[in-house]
Amino acid sequence: MNVFVAKDKKEGSQKVFDLITQEMEDGAKVFGLATGSTPEDLYKIMTSSDMDFSGITSINLDEYVGLSPEDPQSYRYFMEKHLFSKKPFKKTYVPNGLAEEAEENTRYNKIIAENPIDLQILGIGTNGHIGFNEPGSSFESETRKVALVESTIDSNKVYFDHEEDVPRYAFSMGIKSILKSKKIILMAFGKNKAEAIQQMIEGPVTEEVPASVLQQHPNVIVIVDEEAGSLLNR
Repeated sequence: MNVFVAKDKKEGSQKVFDLITQEMEDGAKVFGLATGSTPEDLYKIMTSSDMDFSGITSINLDEYVGLSPEDPQSYRYFMEKHLFSKKPFKKTYVPNGLAEEAEENTRYNKIIAENPIDLQILGIGTNGHIGFNEPGSSFESETRKVALVESTIDSNKVYFDHEEDVPRYAFSMGIKSILKSKKIILMAFGKNKAEAIQQMIEGPVTEEVPASVLQQHPNVIVIVDEEAGSLLNR
């Protein structure tokens, strides 16, 4: 696990873009993508660049259960708004939040199996989750419907007009699937991510801190700003 401490989010996002560019030059064809505030600057850099993503397939990590692709709070809507509508990809996959559980789990696991991920972009939750694999998630998990814990629901409240509108469930790519990615880049910015980053990198590998399993992956780059990296001991 290699760690790069950037001055701020802007510099960190640029570093990720540079790594993505290198991966494309090296022949990467399938990207795993994330949503939320963490990758927003990265997507701005991608859309303002002259890079051609028309040969790239993307597979997103997760989607809220119960939200349609047209819902402004859905992750499909987020990706269309921030990236796909501005930079066409060959194919884009996001879980279907309105699908029947067993059917969607099977469909998405098949998509991942048929499109091995060359580069997976991750954020991290304040409780150490990756995707929506909350604390306690099995390291052997694949795509499934997950119950969101209260800390995640609290973090998501800022995106919704009313607390009761915040989804309680999501479809998420599992940890086992994430670990199959050839290369992983995890991004984290801000003081509120510092404890999770420290536990992920320097703590024990435990399902109570799902991101800690990345210690066992052979090719992980962690990019944080000074605040997110402030609790690291080395």
